[in-house]
Amino acid sequence: MRWIRRLVALLGFVLVLLVALAAFYVQRSLPQMSGSLALPGLTAPVKVQRDASDVTHILASRPTDAWMAMGYVHAQERGWQLEFNRRVMRGQLSEVLGPATLETDRLMRTLGIREAARAQFDGLPPEAKEAVKAYSAGINAFFAQGSQSLSLEFLLLGIDPSEQARAGTWWDPLDSVGWSIMMALDLGGNWGNEFARLAALKVIETRALWELFPPYPGEQPASSADLAALYKDLGVYRTTPLTTSTAPAPVNGMREAFLARIGADLALWSQGLGDVEGKGSNNWVVGGSRSATGKPLLANDPHLGLSAPAIWYFARLQAPAAEGMPGMDVIGATLPGTPFVVLGRTAEVAWGFTNTGPDVQDLYLEQLNPANPSQYRVPGPGSEPAWAPFTTRSETIRVKGQMDVIHTVRSTRHGPVLSDAQAAHAQVLDTTRFVLSLRWTALDADNRNVVATMKSNQARSVPELLEAMREFHAPMQNVVMADRSGRIQYKAVGKIPLRLPANDIRGVAPAPGWDARYDWTGWLPFEDTPQDDGSRGWIATANQRIHGPDYPHFLTQDWAAPYRQERIEALLEKTPSHSVATFQAMHADQFSQATLRLLPFLQKTASDHPLAAAAQAALKDFDGVMSADRAAPLIYSAWADSFTRQVVGGRLGKERFEAMYGKRLFRNTIEGILERDDANWCGAAGCAAASSAALADALDRLQKVHGADVAAWRWGEAHPAISIHRPLSNVKPLAHFFEVRTPTGGDPFTVNVGQYHLDKLDAPYANRHAASLRAIYDLADLDNSRFIYQTGQSGNVFSGRYRDMSEPWAGVQYRTLSMNPTQWASSLTLSP
Repeated sequence: MRWIRRLVALLGFVLVLLVALAAFYVQRSLPQMSGSLALPGLTAPVKVQRDASDVTHILASRPTDAWMAMGYVHAQERGWQLEFNRRVMRGQLSEVLGPATLETDRLMRTLGIREAARAQFDGLPPEAKEAVKAYSAGINAFFAQGSQSLSLEFLLLGIDPSEQARAGTWWDPLDSVGWSIMMALDLGGNWGNEFARLAALKVIETRALWELFPPYPGEQPASSADLAALYKDLGVYRTTPLTTSTAPAPVNGMREAFLARIGADLALWSQGLGDVEGKGSNNWVVGGSRSATGKPLLANDPHLGLSAPAIWYFARLQAPAAEGMPGMDVIGATLPGTPFVVLGRTAEVAWGFTNTGPDVQDLYLEQLNPANPSQYRVPGPGSEPAWAPFTTRSETIRVKGQMDVIHTVRSTRHGPVLSDAQAAHAQVLDTTRFVLSLRWTALDADNRNVVATMKSNQARSVPELLEAMREFHAPMQNVVMADRSGRIQYKAVGKIPLRLPANDIRGVAPAPGWDARYDWTGWLPFEDTPQDDGSRGWIATANQRIHGPDYPHFLTQDWAAPYRQERIEALLEKTPSHSVATFQAMHADQFSQATLRLLPFLQKTASDHPLAAAAQAALKDFDGVMSADRAAPLIYSAWADSFTRQVVGGRLGKERFEAMYGKRLFRNTIEGILERDDANWCGAAGCAAASSAALADALDRLQKVHGADVAAWRWGEAHPAISIHRPLSNVKPLAHFFEVRTPTGGDPFTVNVGQYHLDKLDAPYANRHAASLRAIYDLADLDNSRFIYQTGQSGNVFSGRYRDMSEPWAGVQYRTLSMNPTQWASSLTLSP
């Protein structure tokens, strides 16, 4: 018994020691927010103070010190986010995660994000270069301290950035420029739609293509070409299935399974980069004539993929003019990886963004020379084909546990050969005869987003903000703005290519690269991009077509359906005099006009399914409000999903459909099919029979997950907002620890948006793409402005600030966004 007691005591001591060590580690990993710290490179002390809303205020004596301190704070709070994003952008994931992430690395190297960033950095004015240099120095200064301050992800994956940080190379100015390009990659792409049209045309004719991808309401298809005939005449399609010489390596052990899941997750992410659907936002502004205060009110909620930590970090940057640089006093959403406030306000002017989504990416079919595959076809002076060599560069990708991989990047006169890095392209295209190259505005050397964002932080009026936005390049944004003088304004900012009148494809699908009529011919002048001076008393955008039918320039065919825009306009018109409270109610609105459009087809669907009567009872008085506490939104969404899978999937074929479906919903496709009662899609039995089959399938699937009591089903349980963590969402025991989840309502077509990805079979209706922040700016009293986002300021999972905004965000509540807080929650001095 004595030895048993000693053993128990020893085990207890070891347990206490382990708990103490864990507590010590957790405490050391949290950022120091009070007292003082040394930051070599500063010219004078900088105050870093956090207010009651947990907004970080950086108060410096010169701009370069403020930017350096911002880099240090981002590294403190979001170190892993910077590490992961840096590796994605540089194509260096495989160095720490192994071969599972090679496909993503190849894509990033092929796009040449780093090379484009270098060319863009070289073209920046001195003050912009100084900004990103100072910011990079601040990041490296934090990581140079060693591993004791790193968050748990670094420990789990065995990554220590301190050596590179001490050399000043862990983060450099090109990374900040490159992260701006990455945002354009996420928001400004449509190459996926172009490739999807190419893939679909292998099995359907051109007329059916425009039923599958309907043009914007009231418009004709942008392309007048018979695309199906063009591609078949050229012989672009693979005629035999693509086979690989070796089977996939077996997955052995927990670590290998984890890495395989990471690779699959990132492969899906990279495959969706060229898809613009669902990548939307809302913004609106009212002038003083429509405001209770007599001054403008402005609201914004950019819709982005939900992540933990969030994409944003709220901060204030204050510094007087120094060394020939203008001063700044700006507060709002910063983007870790860049030194500036992207969305927010100064002391005099506020602004908000939505994605314009113009067609700034074109895919080109490049024909290979049969006699020399190192050449591709180019425009020639006569009828005989002319050929030019590919430009090539060699990329060495380090792979954990394996030999380095040498990846050869080919480029044409249009840009990089994308099909060399997208496995899906070789499944469709005969790559022995054709490859696909990408022309994309964001890769151009004259991209000056860094300058535009820096100048916006110095603006004091709408005219100054407009002048700053002249420098903006990509992704094109709908900017609404308001200043304290009462002026409101809208402007689409960014570069849009011009295409020849003879271009009968207009960028909606891959064009023959050797035909010069499909080349871009210049840029739309800033003065000619859409704008609005607010003559109606308000302005709103929600990714809808932003110009009238008489606008003379082609921007895109891939606008978002106008449901959100129409709802915002109706709510703005309904209230003669708006306030912060009415704007809050608009942010919370969950009415879906898209649901009401299709609901009658569902309500009249006959079914002998055992749950059909209960389902129809739940739908009887459904008003289209997608509330979390109702069953009807779930029944409707599952039926629409099943109908799409059976009808559209049946026409396209399983593999082709699954490659397109998920983030792309085809909702406007099925609207047309049902309203036409289109037997070409529904089959000889008609669409009523297809609807019955879809309802039966939907009820079967819902019953398996939610049980047989329809009255107990809840949309919010199937539709939680999931802020995913990369890469640890792929480790099931850790996922719920690192992810941030909360039940939500809404759907892809409500103002309070809740976009789901139906290819995620584990949680197909989960809210994965929503308001990444909400903000309201009161120009009568800018310190009465409000904000919220879906996680918390800290990126450290052990912090109480990691998820403390989640429930208020789901409830559409806010925190104050003030430059003059009444008290400080913490105060830190950074000294040279």
